[in-house]
Amino acid sequence: MTIAVSILYSLAVFSLLIGSYLFLGYRSKKREWRQKLSQWYPEEKRKSFISVLGDRFDNSTRAEPLANKLQNANIPLLPSEYIGIHGLGFLVFFVFLYNFFHIPAFFTLIISVIILVASHFLLFYMRKNKYEERLNEQLSDICRLLGNAARSGLTVIQGIDMVAREVPAPAGKEFKRLNNELKLGVSLETALKSVQKRNKSRELQLFIATILIQTRTGGNLAATLESMANTLEDRKVLNQTIKTMTSEQRYISLIVPVLPVFILLVMNNIVEGFTKSLWTVPGMVILVIFILGIILSFVLIRKITNIRV
Repeated sequence: MTIAVSILYSLAVFSLLIGSYLFLGYRSKKREWRQKLSQWYPEEKRKSFISVLGDRFDNSTRAEPLANKLQNANIPLLPSEYIGIHGLGFLVFFVFLYNFFHIPAFFTLIISVIILVASHFLLFYMRKNKYEERLNEQLSDICRLLGNAARSGLTVIQGIDMVAREVPAPAGKEFKRLNNELKLGVSLETALKSVQKRNKSRELQLFIATILIQTRTGGNLAATLESMANTLEDRKVLNQTIKTMTSEQRYISLIVPVLPVFILLVMNNIVEGFTKSLWTVPGMVILVIFILGIILSFVLIRKITNIRV
C-alpha cells in the first residue's frame, strides 16, 4: 500500500513539474506573440485634441513646404511642433518686452512679430543645406562599410542592409528606405536612382553613380570605394579646417546684430523714455536705416565666411 502511495505521490510531483514547465513555456510564447502583434498591428492610443490637430496639419499639403525646409535644415521637428514653438516664443517675447523694458503694447506686438519672422528666416538661412552636409560627412564611413562588405564576399544589397542597420540618421534613414525598397523587389538601379532624385548632394550623386557603374561593368568595387572614402575624408578635414579658421567671423556676425539691440533695450529700461524719440517720423527713418545696416552687416559677414569646397 505504501509503495502505491509513493508511486502516486511521485507521479503527482512529476506531473506538477511537467505542468509548470509547459505553463511557463506557454507564457513566454504568448508574450512573444503579443510583442509581434503589437509591432504588426500597433494599437491606436488616445490623443489630445491638440495632438489630433497637429497630426492633421502635418499630413496636409500645406505642411509639405515647411517639412521640406526642416528636413533640409536637419531640424528634427514636425511642422506642427515648429509652429507651436514659434507661438510660445511670441508669448515669451511679448511678456518680456512689455514687463521688463516697458515698451508700449502695440509696439511690443509689432516687435515680437518682427523678431519671430526674422528668427524664422535667420534659422533656415544659417542652417541651409545642413541635411546635405551631414549626409556628406557620413559618406566616407558608408564607403568603408560597403568596401569591407565587398571584401568579405557580401553583395552590394547585403552591404546596403548592413549600412541601414549601423549608420545613424540622416544617412541611415535614407539607406533604410533604400533597403526596404530592395526587399520589396525593386531593382538596385531603380532604387538608387530614386535616392538620387530625393537628394541633390554632389557627393551622393557621385557615390551612387560609382556603384551603378561598378555593378554594370564589374571591377574591384572594394578598391574604388576605399579610394572614394579617402577622398571624402580629405574633403571633410578641409571643410573642418575652414570652419575652424572662420569661426570667429561667424560668431561676430551673430554678435553684431544682437549687441546694439540689447544695449538699446537696456538703456530704455534704465533711462525712462529713452526710445520715445524713435517713434517720431525722423526716429522711424533712423530706426529703419539702423535695422537695414544690421541686416546688411550680417549678410556680408556670412557671405565672406561661407567658403565652398
